[in-house]
Amino acid sequence: MASDEPEPGGARCAGAPRRPSRDELAAAVGRTVPDVLAPGLAIVFCGINPGLYSGAVGHHFARPGNRFWPALHRAGFTDRLLRPEEDGLLPSYGVGVTNLVERASAAAAELGAEELRRGGERLVARLEAYRPRVVAILGMQAYRTAFGGPTVLGRAEVEIAGAPVFVLPNPSGLQARYQLDDLVARFDALRRAAGLARRAPSPAEAAPSTRGVDRQRRGPCRP
Repeated sequence: MASDEPEPGGARCAGAPRRPSRDELAAAVGRTVPDVLAPGLAIVFCGINPGLYSGAVGHHFARPGNRFWPALHRAGFTDRLLRPEEDGLLPSYGVGVTNLVERASAAAAELGAEELRRGGERLVARLEAYRPRVVAILGMQAYRTAFGGPTVLGRAEVEIAGAPVFVLPNPSGLQARYQLDDLVARFDALRRAAGLARRAPSPAEAAPSTRGVDRQRRGPCRP
């Protein structure tokens, strides 16, 4: 998991939210990020736990440099590159997001083995109510600790809520062993395993998006 200190400079998308300050990041320790779930989704991605950046802004995989959103788009899940603050739109693409451990921390290494095991138990109970077609755990070591047994990337030996489980690399920008192209290939294979058709890029993909997500209403908001 990447460091959660704000990065100076760099281009920002039109309408993108202000980056949190160091004080705001420090105050995000222990915060939670709402699940993005709905019944009958094709795939639920399960991260390890929110980083401080995600905890501060209240959206999944929010830190600049995380490859989740580019990999999701390039693998054909979405017709355009979504921003983290648009994570509430994911169910319209057949996708959901949750975490093994709910509390935000500066690094996944701060989580204990027992905390990850309890998180695995909670994940099983949580997804019984939603029954996704496929569950994807983002992180080999976290999966091994939470569910036990040998771990390789790809389909695991266990099922969760009747759904096959796939283990994928952590999309954090610090996971240099797996480059974006590697993630895209694995996300693409996952999409095909879940029976999701590849989405063609939107004609307006290159134009700045003006849509955001109202997390209070849990749906898209428009200016």
